Amino acid sequence: MNTALGDWTLVARAEDFPPGTRRVVDVGGVRVVVFNLDGDYHALEDVCTHDGGELASGTLEGCEIVCPRHGARFDARTGAVTAPPAYEPVPAMAMREVDGWVWVRDPRWD
Repeated sequence: MNTALGDWTLVARAEDFPPGTRRVVDVGGVRVVVFNLDGDYHALEDVCTHDGGELASGTLEGCEIVCPRHGARFDARTGAVTAPPAYEPVPAMAMREVDGWVWVRDPRWD
């Protein structure tokens, strides 16, 4: 199967991506973490805006991802900062599910 389709990149089959899990994918050279939050898919650039560290290995608490380095918190649905030391939001990407496949949109096309 083609893992890229125009401006969309394949994440996983929906059946293999249950609620409460996350996946990291490369989207046009950008590392992106995709969350399944109660059946809704959300994608953020995998970078803490506080110090540039990755977010994917952080703790997911409800709809917040907690940076594993310094504890900054971000809304995993929107990228908005919910607690310092970060003050800038994390870029979010569009998601879609088509025929049982989960896709993330390359932010360069937005």
